[in-house]
Amino acid sequence: MPRQGDVLGDAVADVIKAGGTVASPERLSPFGWTWRLAEMALLFGLAPLVMMWLVHGERIPLLSDYIPAGTKIPIFVALLPVLFIAAFLLLIDPTFRLRDELRRGIRWRNALSIVLIFLVMGGAATWWVKSYHPAWFLEFPANRPDTYMRIMIGYPVFSVAAQELLYRSFFFHRYGPMFGSQVWLIVIVNGLLFGYAHIVMGSPFAIAATALGGLILAARYAVTRSFWAVFIEHTLWGWLIFTIGLGRYFFTGVSNL
Repeated sequence: MPRQGDVLGDAVADVIKAGGTVASPERLSPFGWTWRLAEMALLFGLAPLVMMWLVHGERIPLLSDYIPAGTKIPIFVALLPVLFIAAFLLLIDPTFRLRDELRRGIRWRNALSIVLIFLVMGGAATWWVKSYHPAWFLEFPANRPDTYMRIMIGYPVFSVAAQELLYRSFFFHRYGPMFGSQVWLIVIVNGLLFGYAHIVMGSPFAIAATALGGLILAARYAVTRSFWAVFIEHTLWGWLIFTIGLGRYFFTGVSNL
């Protein structure tokens, strides 16, 4: 029996699907393919534009009862409504079982890959900030330790989990049949849409960085079909970004006045 998640081809030799997909994805009719394309455009194309307009155009304060006045709103707070809507749609889908999605663990080879990529690329990012923007380095934990700790604790629970359920579990389950066996194509589309979702931050750097991160996470999920693999990898990158000083690019820039 082939071992799960050894190589990209093994992971998707049959069909592209999520770890929690319990039924073989149906062969889409032309209408079904068009419907899902329109659905994808609505959820992953239009919704980020609406959120950008609400946050920057209307300057709507979010969670004002919980975030002190003058505090900039993190991107994951701005996107939570969209994330939870998609997660709800996933949970009520009879062809998807959250229990099966969450039961899939991480093979040691994939865990080692996560660590190595994080050490190399994370080390390079840390060196760059410390060398070219020394005033940013560790500024957040040093100057605002309480807010920093709240984000470190809340980010995985309220942001990463929702984003990975949406962009990996939901996306691969719902739209996998559209791509046939072209795993490289779904990885590219998923990664680019993940970067595009961050237009609400108004930062080209944030969009480019998250697109790259999205490609890594999409490829990881295609290999492993493991929610926990991408959850852990996403969390590590988020923690690093907020710690070394790049978190300034990952806020909407709108104060909660």
